Amino acid sequence: MAATARARKTTTKIKSTASAQPSLIPSGDSYLQRILNARVYEIARETSLTPAKNLGKRLGNKIFLKREDEQAVFSFKLRGAYNKMAHLSAEQLGKGVICASAGNHAQGVALSAKKLSCRAVIVMPVTTPKVKIDAVQALGGEVVLFGDSYTDAYGHALELEQAQGLSFVHPFDDPDVIAGQGTIAMELLRQHPGPIDAIFVAIGGGGLISGVAAYIKAVRPEIKIIGVQTKDSDAMLRSVRAGKRVQLADVGLFSDGTAVKLVGEETFRVTRALVDDFVRVDTDAVCAAIKDVFEDTRSILEPAGALGVAAIKQYVAEQGCKGKTFVAITCGANMNFDRLRFVAERAEVGEHREALFAVTIPEQQGSFKRLCELLGPRSVTEFNYRISDAAQAHVFVGIATQKREESQKLLKTFSKAGFASTDLTDNELAKQHVRHMVGGRSELAQNERLYRFIFPERPGALMRFLSSMRPEWNISLFHYRNQGADYGRILVGLQVPKSDNAALKSFLASLNYPYEDETNNPVYQFFLR
Repeated sequence: MAATARARKTTTKIKSTASAQPSLIPSGDSYLQRILNARVYEIARETSLTPAKNLGKRLGNKIFLKREDEQAVFSFKLRGAYNKMAHLSAEQLGKGVICASAGNHAQGVALSAKKLSCRAVIVMPVTTPKVKIDAVQALGGEVVLFGDSYTDAYGHALELEQAQGLSFVHPFDDPDVIAGQGTIAMELLRQHPGPIDAIFVAIGGGGLISGVAAYIKAVRPEIKIIGVQTKDSDAMLRSVRAGKRVQLADVGLFSDGTAVKLVGEETFRVTRALVDDFVRVDTDAVCAAIKDVFEDTRSILEPAGALGVAAIKQYVAEQGCKGKTFVAITCGANMNFDRLRFVAERAEVGEHREALFAVTIPEQQGSFKRLCELLGPRSVTEFNYRISDAAQAHVFVGIATQKREESQKLLKTFSKAGFASTDLTDNELAKQHVRHMVGGRSELAQNERLYRFIFPERPGALMRFLSSMRPEWNISLFHYRNQGADYGRILVGLQVPKSDNAALKSFLASLNYPYEDETNNPVYQFFLR
């Protein structure tokens, strides 16, 4: 029977039926043996299994956090990296190792090399933030900057591997790496021998979930293993659903630790065979989960580290679970401080404590007061308005809420009062840009097209954009807000004649920057056009 995936009522959770196929399961308990014999404790520590008491009480279930953010490099990655390197021969170690990474794997390899007294070459994209480069160099790694993307760095690393006789340490698609990550599950079951209903594991390339699933299914097969991905980086889920590896054209960059376009061959094989279910979460839910963990532990996770917690909350809401025991592996805490502003803003929406609306009110005295009266005891968190019409005004308003269902109730309240309104709570353009801009229309903005781009955060990115434009095209709107990430999100209005449509398409394709055409977005129509 071919591997398939059965969609549930919700589009965010898909159950794999492949786990019933013995032919796909690693034979002879090979991974169990590898995990039991893994040499991770020469460098890694046994991390805590911490109860999330506040979150558990709120959800009506027991929630535990497997704290891999406590490791020396604030990530689980050193387990697999060290186990791989510890199994190399003395001759291989003498020549040194190499990897391609801009994140946690790079630090894991560098620290492991320091422990084993061997050379470590780390190839990183030139777009890598200095803080990450400094962290690797502080551990003794030799940093080589190459290319604009991980793919470029990976290709160059393979060339250096051959040219210098180095041993490549893959971030996920290697049995020794997988076995190293599997020791997390071994610790978890030793720390909590009682009933566990499900373990939620973030998925990037699949090394972590493969190791965890291999051990759990060999020892406690009744425990569900649930993989978690973001909605914009779900390569593993799509691959399991398709029955073959699927490569994504683009990936979301907020959860950079799981932003993988193509999962590994071995990790796909193991995940397809052993993982019970998948949950997809969005950026707002992840931000809310970071806040939840902070409130329970006073620790700040990176986005990838909070995926499991976000998934538990979503799973409980969808399934109506009560009295269950769930574990989330908090797999990393390498968070840039500057990103906390963005996390704090979006956590309120992710926790359904804020709803955003576009409300049309008459342009007359007392209209705003009438609108506020409709809100009752709710607080207005934001109000943006600029006069643009003699008859009516479009207002961007944020309202404090307690649960998601309040948005629909508010829409009905506005409509009953004669105020046309649109719920913008899930609108990315509204959340990322328009709420931070001064609204208003311009009679000068003829033939305007609106695009939302993701630019690499490095000098020259904007000049490349401007230099590629035709000189007769005009930028009529521009908004950028630094969010402390490796990539910046930019909103651009371009005045382009209709006769230049073909040239515009060619220009957008040549940039190789991810973008969205927002010209027909209702937020644009309400406030900017």
